[in-house]
Amino acid sequence: MITKFDLIIVGGGVLGTFHAYHALKRGLKVAIFEQNKMPQGATTRNFGQVVPSGMNTKWQNYGRQSLEIYKQIQKTFDITIRQNGSVYLASNEEEIQLIEELHTINKNNDYTSSLLTKAECLAKYPGLRADYVKVGLFFPEEVTVEPRTMIHRLQQYLIGQKNLQLFTNTKVIQIYENSLEVSVVTATGETWKANKVLICNGSDFKTLYPSLFAKSDLQLSKLQMIRTKSQQNYKLPGSILTGWTIRRYEAFYECPSFEKIKAKEKQDSLEKKWGVHILFKQAADGSVILGDSHEYAEASAIEDLGYGLNMDIDNFMIAEARKIFDLPTYEIQERWFGIYSQCKTRDIFLEKIGEHIHIATGIGGKGMTGSAGFSKENINSIFN
Repeated sequence: MITKFDLIIVGGGVLGTFHAYHALKRGLKVAIFEQNKMPQGATTRNFGQVVPSGMNTKWQNYGRQSLEIYKQIQKTFDITIRQNGSVYLASNEEEIQLIEELHTINKNNDYTSSLLTKAECLAKYPGLRADYVKVGLFFPEEVTVEPRTMIHRLQQYLIGQKNLQLFTNTKVIQIYENSLEVSVVTATGETWKANKVLICNGSDFKTLYPSLFAKSDLQLSKLQMIRTKSQQNYKLPGSILTGWTIRRYEAFYECPSFEKIKAKEKQDSLEKKWGVHILFKQAADGSVILGDSHEYAEASAIEDLGYGLNMDIDNFMIAEARKIFDLPTYEIQERWFGIYSQCKTRDIFLEKIGEHIHIATGIGGKGMTGSAGFSKENINSIFN
């Protein structure tokens, strides 16, 4: 069976799916080939925070476009979007200085944020410890999603718009092109034709183009996350980002005081060793997700990240979280890790093979926030 598409996308995660979204907006006929029954990677193994505020200027612009796209879709189809804002909580004078500087930067960028006093933070976020928080910086436009269900809802929405076919449990094993079109061969022996092919999955990239993959500057990051049991009647609104986040997120690199403040940090601390910054987000079921950590390995050596969870990291994150919030319960119902790929020297891995085959992967931790906005620009580039 041979079917011709304008675009075949290999990889059904958030980056591939939003490329499909923008291709469909152009009236193109699109297919997504997902190797598993459903996406298993970073798209479903993250916090579900859409926080343009944490990104540098370039990716904040993509993230702000993403916010608008998420909200537009949510108006007509429930993809689990909740607009309840994000807050950065400063715990000392250095962090206060950084969020004040970021507030000024965003004011100049026409991105709404507001400084919260200690009293306002304590009133807005139940359980927040008075001995931790000094002030906060709140971004009201930002949203949260439920990552394990959002991608499926988004794909259902796109299928309903027609011109999209989604093929799951479909492994692509070969891609070749001539001057007019591209042929995509699957593990079941079927061949599909397209004008363009876009690979948005790191493992497919590794399998299909091993030599190019080996020469890439991709590395892997492993993030550990924890979910408490339901907090019952307790409500924690939005995304909660704390002092170590202020010292880590790229948006703060643009603050005038950032380098001087970073230079004072102890390099042998556990939070440095494990790349920990404490985040909180309440899921739709009332549980609270907290984390996370960052351990790194070469993309060709995923085994170096280990096969399971490092309980020392989990215990450390829980102990630090308790210093910030007195939740009704810290009883844990689930622990997991996610692995995403990122580039060492650029913000995303983009390559073109021949005239009609494109690769977009290695978006790192920017996927949930930046994919919708970035994909529009990339689709426009692919189709001129």
